[in-house]
Amino acid sequence: MLRKKSALTLLTVTTVTAALLAGCGSTNNGDNAANNGAAINGAANGATNAGGNAAPADAAGKPVEFNFYFTGSENVKSLWDAIIPMFEKDHADIKVNEVYIPSGTGAQPTYDRILAAKQAGKGSGGIDLYEDGLSNVTQGQKDDLWDTLDPAKIANLASVDPNTLKDVSNLALPYRSSAVVLAYNSDKVKSPPKTLDELFAWIKANPERFAYNDPSTGGAGSSFVTTTLYDKLPEDAIHSTDASIEKQWDAGFKTLKDLGKYVYGKGIYPKKNQGTLDLLISGEVDMIPAWSDMALEQIGNGQLPETTKISQITPGFNGGPTYLMVPKLSDKKDAVNEFLNFVLSPEAQAVVVTKMHGFPGIQLSNMPQDIQDSFKGVAEGFRTFNIGDLGNEINKRWQSDVAAQ
Repeated sequence: MLRKKSALTLLTVTTVTAALLAGCGSTNNGDNAANNGAAINGAANGATNAGGNAAPADAAGKPVEFNFYFTGSENVKSLWDAIIPMFEKDHADIKVNEVYIPSGTGAQPTYDRILAAKQAGKGSGGIDLYEDGLSNVTQGQKDDLWDTLDPAKIANLASVDPNTLKDVSNLALPYRSSAVVLAYNSDKVKSPPKTLDELFAWIKANPERFAYNDPSTGGAGSSFVTTTLYDKLPEDAIHSTDASIEKQWDAGFKTLKDLGKYVYGKGIYPKKNQGTLDLLISGEVDMIPAWSDMALEQIGNGQLPETTKISQITPGFNGGPTYLMVPKLSDKKDAVNEFLNFVLSPEAQAVVVTKMHGFPGIQLSNMPQDIQDSFKGVAEGFRTFNIGDLGNEINKRWQSDVAAQ
């Protein structure tokens, strides 16, 4: 249960947002730890039920073990280091083997390993649970890698917004969210922009005081670029993977190119989400797009100056959940489903709020009242962009049309 103090701390920080959307930090998995816990002996012979009973131990009486691959910043590891012992304390017959790949060490190999194992007839390649962003959810749907989540086996799925599950065809669990917002120095920015057009005007009126990261290296910069490209397009365009829409990006890319001489260093684009946060920390810029969870965490621990505030434009920057996927060919699905059921419990979701300053993966009505109160006014304007492989095309064209200028 979340302590009242924690909720109030979150409330104190989040009330600076006008309409913080509940988006997400996209996470990807690498495989430089492929041999750490990748081959686990013992099969899960028992089944779980919707009431939350743990899967029985294997025939030798040992706990059923499964491998959970995830990546991200250190705060992601801290989250699972907190949640997994909570789960194992009450489920002594299940052991979760964490395989953590630090952020920036490579994402694609883990996905490739799951796919290669399927193609070679070798199950799931020793990977039983996988955390990643929307792009790999949709790619895995094409490659038929993910198991469909069953409410009869994961009772707490009933607490998740059904539209969020429908958006990924019930193939992935949206266990937490965060939003891309504007993070700014309130000593220098007294009235932050409220729309994208106002933001463009502010950037031009304050040369080199705004920065966004290379969109191929982090979701905050990607969100700024994508939101700019889709600014004047029909609302349903953000849910289309139709390549014909690319010709409608021209105006947005022209805007981004024209902004180049006004952004930090007259066209310097830092690497990764932390790159722009570091510029805000050092005072080299006064405003950046940033993930809400990263900004809130670094405000809370003193990395960002106490003058840092966050706000949202209308319509909001894009974001979305971070997902957990179960490889269809895993032989540990009973134990994994039991773990997923726990991850969606209010107890575990409270850890998402306190440790990551994230938005819960379950609907707020299922959370304790103090957490519900702390998020009042936070969830409005939620926008999830689901454009599939078009994101890769955006990054390629940004490199040639914007970065290369």
